Amino acid sequence: MIDPVQPGPSMRGERIARGILVVMVVLLIVALAGTFIKVPYAVERPGPVTDTLGTLDDGSGLVEVNGAKSYDTQGPLYFTTVRVLGGPEEHINGWEWLIGHLDADSEVVPEEEVFGEDRSEEEIEQMNKAQMQGSQKNSIAVGIRSTGTKVPQDNLVASIVKGLPAEDELETEDVITSVDGTRTRYVSDIVEAISDREPGDTVRLGIRRDDKPRTVELTTEDIGGDRAGIGIGIEPRYDYPYEVRIDAGRVGGPSAGMMFALAIHDVLTPGALTKGKPIAGTGTIDDEGRVGPIGGIEQKMAGARDADARWFLAPEDNCEDVVGNIPEGLNVVSVGTFDDARTAVESIAKGETEDLASCE
Repeated sequence: MIDPVQPGPSMRGERIARGILVVMVVLLIVALAGTFIKVPYAVERPGPVTDTLGTLDDGSGLVEVNGAKSYDTQGPLYFTTVRVLGGPEEHINGWEWLIGHLDADSEVVPEEEVFGEDRSEEEIEQMNKAQMQGSQKNSIAVGIRSTGTKVPQDNLVASIVKGLPAEDELETEDVITSVDGTRTRYVSDIVEAISDREPGDTVRLGIRRDDKPRTVELTTEDIGGDRAGIGIGIEPRYDYPYEVRIDAGRVGGPSAGMMFALAIHDVLTPGALTKGKPIAGTGTIDDEGRVGPIGGIEQKMAGARDADARWFLAPEDNCEDVVGNIPEGLNVVSVGTFDDARTAVESIAKGETEDLASCE
């Protein structure tokens, strides 16, 4: 009978060394795979929080008024943002995807949900810039009007979709003044008057072209979702009574509109709207002062919490995303209009918050 050979110390050492080497190689492969394998997702994280009543590096205010009396105030009135990692031209890697899932304040979403389909990063940047400019124009009009000062506006045909009824009848820069003889004041008046019809109905538009009035009749078509349309984009052109400048830096998109409007109202009226209490919020604003929904509200609420805000104004149309996701210590108020938002801030400033609308 032959006894098996027992490994000596040197053989056991070699086996351990080889095992360690194999583990290191595997870990290196995993690390390289996580670094270089790209996935078509984006990570949304809490972004910078900015005080709309704050000052810039040159000492000027983020909101500045020229040609009208303005007042010193104190905030903060924060607008919140989302930082997006990834993009159509630079996908995130496997590690970023994993960390995004592990971080409670982040969300991993398919790229097309954030950027749309077939858009370059340059196109996305231009779109965000245009949305920010439109948002600021609306917020300036709403903020000035909130003081009782009139801001006249024309509602222009800004774009025309090829192949739809407006293509051969309307021109960009046409001013729409009425729908079926009823005067229209806001963009929403025009949109709702057309979209409330059935596809195939006739709509009569009063327009002004080259300062001459005329009437155009169009037949609506189904533009998707059983909605009637004629294939135009409309935007307001305002005649401001004085200049209001907003400098939000490189932030893009429309979601700061409501907070800009509140800041403009505060600067144009005596006293501090917030009485120094930190309030954050988000929401688009249209020419009528209606507050619209935005994306990334969970990350924006987390950003407000990190900025030590105790109150957050959220669009009522975002309530479904708010419920169950409110950070500890943050109180969320649901708002549907600029007047709702202003009343909420005034109530918070006074400490009279019992009757404020809640998403829950």
